[in-house]
Amino acid sequence: MSEPRPSAVLSTRALNRALLARQGLLDRWAGPAEAAIARLVGLQAQAPNPPYVGLWTRLDGFRPDELSRLLTERRAVRATLMRGTIHLVTAGDALALWPVVRAVAERVFTGSPSRRDAVTGLDLDALLAAGRALVEERPRTLADLGTLLGERHPGRDARSLAQAVQFLSPVVQVPPRGLWGQSGPAAWTTTPSWLGHPTGPDDAPDATILRYLAAFGPATVADAQAWSGLTGLRAAFDRLRSRLVTVRNDHGRELFDLPDAPRPDPATPVPPRYLPEFDNLILSHADRTRVIPAEHKHHLASKNGLVPATILVDGFVSGTWSIARERGAATLVVRPFSPLGQGDVRALVEEGERLMAFVAGDAGSRGVRFAEPK
Repeated sequence: MSEPRPSAVLSTRALNRALLARQGLLDRWAGPAEAAIARLVGLQAQAPNPPYVGLWTRLDGFRPDELSRLLTERRAVRATLMRGTIHLVTAGDALALWPVVRAVAERVFTGSPSRRDAVTGLDLDALLAAGRALVEERPRTLADLGTLLGERHPGRDARSLAQAVQFLSPVVQVPPRGLWGQSGPAAWTTTPSWLGHPTGPDDAPDATILRYLAAFGPATVADAQAWSGLTGLRAAFDRLRSRLVTVRNDHGRELFDLPDAPRPDPATPVPPRYLPEFDNLILSHADRTRVIPAEHKHHLASKNGLVPATILVDGFVSGTWSIARERGAATLVVRPFSPLGQGDVRALVEEGERLMAFVAGDAGSRGVRFAEPK
């Protein structure tokens, strides 16, 4: 594959195909889930099940017990990382990424006046040490942790005290939280105690930027900042410039990329895909037009920050989906943003039936229904 010249201009469609190729959404990848999680630099995981669907849509033959096993064997974890949100990452990345994005979690915590007030005047190091000792004694929910810390600091908001530990220390959620087909409270312990290793010493973002470009590039500095939550990454990109190539988008903005990263022909056909809620494909660029047409952006806007499950048609977000269950039956409800062609409908039905076999295999009957375009 030829390398674009530094002055090359990549169209929105070319950026789309490059992103999909790096996300396993042109052709499903072969290989283990652990390698895919590392390749993607994690999957956003506020809720337990979306990472399973995210891997199913990217991996050939993925089965949910593979990810559940990674979690129980402590080879993958659910941790507070990029953007200060919960991500499913490999054990190695949980240790390596925390020093890089710690400042993001700190900013998320201090961005709340109630949380700031709760720790004002306290010895924060002592509070965090006490909190870490409590969750290392045994994993605890934030409610339990807050109660115990509140007993030591009467008059302080208990939940905010617990959240100080959640955001200002490296922590993970432990199983059964996150296991397929199981339920459990969001109980936390420290990352080093769970994995048996200390977090990495290096807080420089350079290596993380290179991995971001491998999974999401070509990208601007602002794109990398949107994905990570970090600020001030221009200096890191300037340090890396000699190792990268640069291109321009249709608006003339400079994008960085790895020299040998895939940049497929913009005309490369793309099968329909079903993405889960909060998929990183949707959330990892400041300019999301490479995957969300501007005219459809408002469909994904939400006051509470929720990101619905979406469909890709010709590589672009073209609607949302959900599953309705009633009396033992499960129906995949597809809500396109605009009328779809018959060929796209047939392809979405076929892929939707495979999705339903994966997520609703316990249902007595399954079906696919299309709602009227929004």
